[in-house]
Amino acid sequence: MRSHIPLGTVFGIKVGLHFSWFLIALLLVFSLSSQFRAANPGWSAGLVWTLALATTVLFFVSLLLHELAHSLMAKSHGIPVREITLFALGGVSQIDGESPDAKTEFQIAIVGPLTSIAIGLLCLGVAVLLPGPAAPAKTMLMWLGYINIGLAVFNLVPGYPLDGGRVLRALVWWKSGDAARATGTAAKTGQVVGGLFITLGLVQFFFGANVGGLWITFIGWFLLQAAGETRRQAGFKRALQDVHVADIMSHDCATVDGRQSVQELVERLFRTGRRCFVVLEDGHVAGLVTPHEIRKVDRSLWPGTPVDSVMRPLQGMQAVRPDAPLANALEVMARENVNQLPVMSNSHLDGVLSRAEVVNYLQTRAELEQ
Repeated sequence: MRSHIPLGTVFGIKVGLHFSWFLIALLLVFSLSSQFRAANPGWSAGLVWTLALATTVLFFVSLLLHELAHSLMAKSHGIPVREITLFALGGVSQIDGESPDAKTEFQIAIVGPLTSIAIGLLCLGVAVLLPGPAAPAKTMLMWLGYINIGLAVFNLVPGYPLDGGRVLRALVWWKSGDAARATGTAAKTGQVVGGLFITLGLVQFFFGANVGGLWITFIGWFLLQAAGETRRQAGFKRALQDVHVADIMSHDCATVDGRQSVQELVERLFRTGRRCFVVLEDGHVAGLVTPHEIRKVDRSLWPGTPVDSVMRPLQGMQAVRPDAPLANALEVMARENVNQLPVMSNSHLDGVLSRAEVVNYLQTRAELEQ
């Protein structure tokens, strides 16, 4: 879940919006305006719409605070956080790394719902102190109070990837001492919860709940897919366990002179099918070039464009060591959004690791384990 619209940084963490956020924000504004108008027919249209818009914005601020709590707790344990993305179903913290132990996992998971409960109680407490039974601010705070407490309760449902699923994972991990088993248990529970939500939503839809039933079904589908993906990732990590970069990287890297034209390189690509070349300048490694870099150059300019003008320079490029765990290298690939990584030790290029080699390894392993 990547952000499409950056909003800035908070405590060093990037915050952004996914395009799907606008859909739910629009639906929420219309829904709140209908609720406020029905409950307070004497209010003007301008007041109703302003209050609906303000309530929606504050609701997403509370979601951001929920995710910030997760992210700051992770950072306090030395786990890097890439960004927070707000999307149609709330928010997600993109945490780059795993919890080192069950206690840390529990703390990161539980702090989000606790934050939502605290926000909800604060809103309800302030609303009670405000005068008048139907003051606009009181109405807004009452809604925010109940929705945040409801959000906390929903997130504590023990199904991965909800916070309750992560709490369950932490508890199973603590009891069994096996993180992989705990992940599998939490993911299976998440799939069961997702299936129950889908069933409940469809029943409500066919018995008159209409959009509300479809919304519950959609949430269930999301949970089912996310939990299934978590189980696949757990299996993927088991397959990568004890495998190092040196085990599958390419040692015999194809080279190309940086002064050659892109056209000449493309002809070699067509002949050999290789997707990555090491660029040499005066006999020294200068960088890497792949079809990704070539596609950025207009085809008509290929004959007159030297390879070294489009390559990714080795200096400053993210690299991995041969003895690095393969799982760590894949995390670097995902973070840097690249398909190849130089493998270096003592400032010397030992080889190149590509996603294709990882896929071939996994396919071979899967065939042998059948």
